[in-house]
Amino acid sequence: MFSFLLSIAALVLGYFLYGAFVDRVFGPDPQRMTPAVEKADGVDFIAMPSWKVFMIQFLNIAGTGPIFGAIMGAKFGPASYLWIVLGCIFAGAVHDYMCGMLSLRHGGAGFPELVGQYLGQGTRRVMLVFSIVLLLLVGTVFVYSPALILGDLAGDGGRASIMLWVGIIFIYYVVATLLPIDKVIGRVYPLFAVALLFMAAALLVCLVVKWPSLPEFWDGLGGWSEKAGLSGQPIFPCLFITIACGAISGFHATQSPLMARCLKNEKLGRPVFYGSMITEGLVALIWAAVSSWFFFDGGAAAVGSDLSAAAPTVVTKVSESWLGLLGGILAILGVVAAPITSGDTAFRSARLIIADFARLEQRTIVKRLYIAIPLFALSALLLWYNIADANGFNTIWRYFGWSNQTLSVFMLWTATIYLVRRKGGMWYLVTLLPALFMTAVCTTFILVDKIGFRLPQEWNFTIGISTFVLSAVLFYLWKFRKKQSSYVR
Repeated sequence: MFSFLLSIAALVLGYFLYGAFVDRVFGPDPQRMTPAVEKADGVDFIAMPSWKVFMIQFLNIAGTGPIFGAIMGAKFGPASYLWIVLGCIFAGAVHDYMCGMLSLRHGGAGFPELVGQYLGQGTRRVMLVFSIVLLLLVGTVFVYSPALILGDLAGDGGRASIMLWVGIIFIYYVVATLLPIDKVIGRVYPLFAVALLFMAAALLVCLVVKWPSLPEFWDGLGGWSEKAGLSGQPIFPCLFITIACGAISGFHATQSPLMARCLKNEKLGRPVFYGSMITEGLVALIWAAVSSWFFFDGGAAAVGSDLSAAAPTVVTKVSESWLGLLGGILAILGVVAAPITSGDTAFRSARLIIADFARLEQRTIVKRLYIAIPLFALSALLLWYNIADANGFNTIWRYFGWSNQTLSVFMLWTATIYLVRRKGGMWYLVTLLPALFMTAVCTTFILVDKIGFRLPQEWNFTIGISTFVLSAVLFYLWKFRKKQSSYVR
């Protein structure tokens, strides 16, 4: 428990100390007109109260990632705490903040547009396709996972029950994706956010009261995954892919521009973008601690489950056991609401990204349907395949995890180039270091994991270090050539 509490304190301090530093590096301008005011259209560009924007941003990014990812990541032991804390403060929150602020500075531009501005139009086109694929995976995962939980609660959790809930969630998605952002999302999300925060706070209180014997940092970082029944997945790079949204997530790069189109002042960027990521990290830490009890302190047997339980099962079993009937219902509502509210904004982001690329106005609902219908049809096909597959959730999560983290790599490199061009000095290290690390993680994972090229796992660190060094060399060569060309001019 002491390692867990230290991690909580470190995250909070990270917001006030490193968050303030990053904010000074970027330099928000409170006098600058924001896209919400300059481009108000009554659909996607709408100025909203800052507390509401924070709540929406928090729910947009806090899908199943900080819950299910933390549950699966807890099998790696206390290393999961370190990754959530360090990843969140120095990578994830920086990533979200820079994306949101760059969108503010570029008229509410979406992620592919920002990438094209700083990494070139060729990369923009690649990221356009990559973003749409990721958002489809996000929408699919965030339909499938709450449907699994609701199916279990409703009875047998069989295929028919899951399909029923999938259909209900899809109907909501269609409505929320097509209507103006303040009609459904702006009104419902704050209530869902309260449910999610209640769930986290209630579990935190239970942890303090029960004071379980959890793995500590000083017990060592290795060997825990085998005890939890997880084999063939080394900490590097698997932990950094498994826990995504609770530490760093490229999906957030598609969500921050949505709220950049609703902010009234640039000074709100730090609490909305950096702060919501820190809040998500706190949720992830709580679930990592709860899951550590489940996997390493007899929790699985205590709630009538076993170590092989899937993440949705862990959620329902622990919530019902620890929080009683009413508390369990509210907690599960929060866990169900989180992915659903991220799924609908995933489809909304996909619609806007395609609309920006095709220059198709979105004021009329017919034009929105041109894009939305094919997106929902593709997601339905993915869902059909994964519901039919007994291991569907774990399979699609691994693909989602890698593509998600790869997207974060491109956003971090985009922010790095921005800081090099606009700030000078060494300020670009704020984003360069996490960009190098995540480049190494994603490259290593796709080369050695079973969903990738399946190279020998013994090559993990060699591939990772080589990728880190090569990426750094290429960056400084580019920076040197840029400096030389400026001398010539």
